[in-house]
Amino acid sequence: MPAQTSARRLSALDRWLPLWIGLAMLGGLLVGRLIPAVSDLLTRLEVGGVSVPIALGLLVMMYPVLAKVRYDKVAAVTGDKKLLVSSLVLNWLVGPAVMFALAWIFLPDLPEYRTGLIIVGLARCIAMVVIWNDLACGDREATAVLVAINSVFQVVAFSLLGWFYLAVLPGWLGLGTQGLEISVWQIALNVLVFLGIPLVAGFASRWIGERRKGRTWYEEKFLPVIGPWALYGLLFTIVLLFALQGEAITQNPLDVARIALPLLVYFAIMWFTGILTGKALGLNYARSTSLAFTAAGNNFELAIAVAIGTFGATSGQALAGVVGPLIEVPVLVGLVYVSLWAASAWFHTDPHTGERTTS
Repeated sequence: MPAQTSARRLSALDRWLPLWIGLAMLGGLLVGRLIPAVSDLLTRLEVGGVSVPIALGLLVMMYPVLAKVRYDKVAAVTGDKKLLVSSLVLNWLVGPAVMFALAWIFLPDLPEYRTGLIIVGLARCIAMVVIWNDLACGDREATAVLVAINSVFQVVAFSLLGWFYLAVLPGWLGLGTQGLEISVWQIALNVLVFLGIPLVAGFASRWIGERRKGRTWYEEKFLPVIGPWALYGLLFTIVLLFALQGEAITQNPLDVARIALPLLVYFAIMWFTGILTGKALGLNYARSTSLAFTAAGNNFELAIAVAIGTFGATSGQALAGVVGPLIEVPVLVGLVYVSLWAASAWFHTDPHTGERTTS
């Protein structure tokens, strides 16, 4: 995979990614705190509950990664039953249950934040996970397939699981209950915007580019030009997300810390469970990494949209949703480096080439 290998080696932009992300988060918080009108503007520029500037940032972020996918390999990925089944189990059985338990353990006295965390746990990955997976040299095609499958399950399962974890299970356990009303259309709209559009654009780019210029030109000329825009879109999106509730975050540092702790535990549990499950099942490093990041990542865009639409933009549920990426972004960036270390330490593999190394 020479073209993919060279594209995946960490550039200067990638190597300093934690710094850029930290600056983007800080910049967003400062903008939201010092210029409250920005938050009002982002709220007004919504279509169907989706903020248009944030949606544009996500589209710019997603398109280059999905344009890199070799779609002719997707059929081989779907035939890997171990990967698909383990991903579904981790995402739709283990993930929500772990977040439910952590939310009640760490926030028994704060029902609004607890509900917000549970909603985050129900919103499975469809967006930024492709960035983390790509930086960690995971299997790009496998991640695209897993993200697509999770998106379909999200439309079907989100409302049902929300009802179960917020109303039914707490009642069975003698705990407080909290309802959640969310339409399938709202979920479908988020999936369509954040996954469907860039997926179609990425597939069309590869099909047209290879048909007219050939694969060598497409991967060695076209992809290096559009590749950096994934990180530009990521940084732009982070600035906007943190500007949206910059005032709430800076005014409630203790609340943010209490919300952050269970999120830290959650991301660590899900990522390590994913990569160790992949190793135990005999999956290679690239696919184990895809399994780990798709299990640990969450669709905070949907979680924030649901929390705001159901409980209001200034609610504790919405704040918990916004704290999600505040913790997820730096933690999963850190796990990219852990993953690259695990490639040689646990899988005896060069993450950039996929070749075996001496133990």
